[in-house]
Amino acid sequence: MDIVGSGFLARNLVPIAASHPGVVVAAFGVSFAAGIPEADFAREAARLYELVRRCERRREKLVFFSTASSAMYAVPGEAGREDGPVFPSTAYGRHNLALEAVLAASSIDHLVLRLAHVVGPAQPAHLLVPAMVRQVRSGAVRLYRGARRDLIDVTDLVTVMDRLLTAGVGRTVVNVASGTAVPIELLVDHIEAELGVRAVRSYVSDAVSQPVSTARLHALVPEMAWTGDENYYRRVLDKYVWEYAAVETAKG
Repeated sequence: MDIVGSGFLARNLVPIAASHPGVVVAAFGVSFAAGIPEADFAREAARLYELVRRCERRREKLVFFSTASSAMYAVPGEAGREDGPVFPSTAYGRHNLALEAVLAASSIDHLVLRLAHVVGPAQPAHLLVPAMVRQVRSGAVRLYRGARRDLIDVTDLVTVMDRLLTAGVGRTVVNVASGTAVPIELLVDHIEAELGVRAVRSYVSDAVSQPVSTARLHALVPEMAWTGDENYYRRVLDKYVWEYAAVETAKG
């Protein structure tokens, strides 16, 4: 496996790289959900186009990470499915959907993984859980009213990807999520309890939250059904909260 990129996801995929020759992973690009300059989107698109051309020449398989966040699934009610209609709510969601369309129209074998909020070691500080830990420790948290977030441990993401590639799954889109959208207040409650800190909460505009369907994921990787357990998010937070807190402490 050729991992193109050097960030959070790229580092966590290294242990399975040797197991999947002929696979190229686009482990780079925009990871913010808002406030992204158009130039950043254009740069990611150009890199992906180059990888598509490379995979055409070499007959390689390309893995692309898209999003299963509210940027993509933004209609309340029925769970968002890979083969269902989507109405992205942000430029970030529209950008990812456009790149998915590029791959679907290409001749190459490919796998698109729409990711929920991935949590793991040495994660960038701007991502969901490290940012929440930082805010809780500061004593003040800003939340979107009505927001829900689906967490997935990066180790479970790696397991899913390993199983899908081993099985030869291709030319398809798979949601990689727990399937449980947790009210944002419960995430804060658990972080506060773990750290022994209480933070003042303020609310900004209402958020749209659509649950994510995991039916395709569980059909392809049945062992991942356990992530839908109502306590899964608590285990994920317990695993990483203190690491993020230690990083913030080290920063002073």
